Amino acid sequence: MSNKSTSIPALRLGFDVGRIGFFAGLVLLALIAALALSGIILNLPPPEKMDLLSRLASPSVAHPLGTDHLGRDVLSRMVAAIPVSMGAAMSAMAAILAISLPWGLVAGLAGGRVDMVMMRLADIIMAFPTLVLALAIIGFMGASLEASIIGVAAAWWPSNARLVRALVLSASARDFVRGARLGGASRLRVVFRHILPQILPPLAVIISLETASVLLALSSLSFLGIGAQPPTPEWGAMLNEARPFLVQAPHMLIVPGLAVTLSVLAFNLVGEGLRELLDKREPYEW
Repeated sequence: MSNKSTSIPALRLGFDVGRIGFFAGLVLLALIAALALSGIILNLPPPEKMDLLSRLASPSVAHPLGTDHLGRDVLSRMVAAIPVSMGAAMSAMAAILAISLPWGLVAGLAGGRVDMVMMRLADIIMAFPTLVLALAIIGFMGASLEASIIGVAAAWWPSNARLVRALVLSASARDFVRGARLGGASRLRVVFRHILPQILPPLAVIISLETASVLLALSSLSFLGIGAQPPTPEWGAMLNEARPFLVQAPHMLIVPGLAVTLSVLAFNLVGEGLRELLDKREPYEW
């Protein structure tokens, strides 16, 4: 009796923590999106506008987050960088999903030699360190934000394809999926009606968590100078520009660093919250 009384509150607490984390992440993402739209409302100066007389200025009424080494408004550049940085991460994640989802589905459903060949190809790409492969692709294409998106997507998709394949194999082994096949359901119906509804919830958790990792990777590439190129406002590039002025103008480093941190935190909170919520569901409810 005592075991039941202690386990039920624990389950409820876990569910509440997952729900709170999920909604906290959504609120953070909504605030970031609202901030991206606030540039027009706040009538901020153009992010490329230079004022050398106000370079490295501390936060003030005219410049709430100060200015950088070229006199550009840091708040304006940080806001303008939101669609660039977040858009790049989501574009890369969309490309990863566009390759890994059909690849894993086909490999998991086909089985046999098809599965073996497709997974060996994925293993060959996975044998290269992710950032090293991305750097090689960027070096071939030339340093740019678009090249970094392609490089990260090309290096990232194999691990996601293996995950999709594992989820498909697990879903295919369930009794109701086998029953649908024995009942004469077409392969497409089995996939869209029975397999995809099972694999999409856990895949959504992985997508949210990995979007944070992709954002960090793209920001790191821009920080190294091989991602977004000046004068494009991007958080990693802003961090790179702020390095020589850390002592004179720490706000140049703090603002984009905080933006990256909060964005990664938001995606992680959504992912962890989804995981907590989905862990409470029964398999037949997926």
